[in-house]
Amino acid sequence: MKAYELKEAVGPDGLVINNERAEPQPAAGEVLIRVRAASLNYRDVSVTLGRYPGAIKPSVIPLSDGAGEIVGIGEGVRNVSLGDRVMTAFYPYWASGPISEEVTDLALGGALDGVLTELICLPAGAAIPIPPHLSFAEAATLPSAGVTAWQAIAEVARVRAGEAVLVLGTGGVSLFALQFAKLHGATVIVTSGSSQKLERAAAMNADHLLNYRTTPEWDREVLELTQGRGVDLIIEVGGAGTLERSLRSVRKGGTIVLIGRLAGTGLIDPLPVMRRAVRLIGINVGSHEMCAAMNRAIAAANFRPVINRIFDFSEALAAYRYFQSGASFGKVVIEM
Repeated sequence: MKAYELKEAVGPDGLVINNERAEPQPAAGEVLIRVRAASLNYRDVSVTLGRYPGAIKPSVIPLSDGAGEIVGIGEGVRNVSLGDRVMTAFYPYWASGPISEEVTDLALGGALDGVLTELICLPAGAAIPIPPHLSFAEAATLPSAGVTAWQAIAEVARVRAGEAVLVLGTGGVSLFALQFAKLHGATVIVTSGSSQKLERAAAMNADHLLNYRTTPEWDREVLELTQGRGVDLIIEVGGAGTLERSLRSVRKGGTIVLIGRLAGTGLIDPLPVMRRAVRLIGINVGSHEMCAAMNRAIAAANFRPVINRIFDFSEALAAYRYFQSGASFGKVVIEM
């Protein structure tokens, strides 16, 4: 089969296609998936640059987020059929329950081979049924960014209608958070440094738009928009570079979900957290159970992910470079 392998941690140029990689065979409890589409995340770029903090196996097949159809079934697997349309679980062994090192040490595209390949074997439980109305390309956007946003909105904050949610940026997780928050009836404030991206967020029913380049003190605007109260939840992707303003934007007793550190690292003063009784929590994608709950909501709402651009399998390196450029609004997908 054909598969891309990371031979050197120098960015996309370190990826080499192997046209003669041995086809995997499903062991007991596993299924074989023919991958039809995969999508890129910030973490995938970090892996190619050697900056990802987790384990990376030698010559790893990159990318964690894929979708395809079951073409082989191992011994003892029940309740699946050949031809079933499925998406891959980021953590193949995190079925349900609390997060632990045992399940998160093994992630696709890192310690385990990923989905930038024609075929992949996974534990049967890690092949999650796709909502019927979604294409393979749409389903391939969900395993990391979608599940992370779902955990923040539905599992951690349990957002209710009428609450206020602040979404930082317009990356993959942020756009899913916008969509899921609106699905729950929340008022959503979105920040970005691009007026064009804010216009597109408005078309996705964002209620308030803040350009942090023209409004650097956006935390003051958030307080004005909430009559001085602050928002109930913040999807915090900036890290130390934005957290100080986030702490001034959240209501007393509110929640800040930490997902990334795109705006840099540094020291955090814990006093505002304590004074305002803020719940500050980091999350890491989610379990198969969370993924299935997300898919039920997506199917019920006829929800569709936002795809910016689709590349062919032969154009994988171009897809990486386009994603790195920051030009995309929505997910970047590679189709096989």
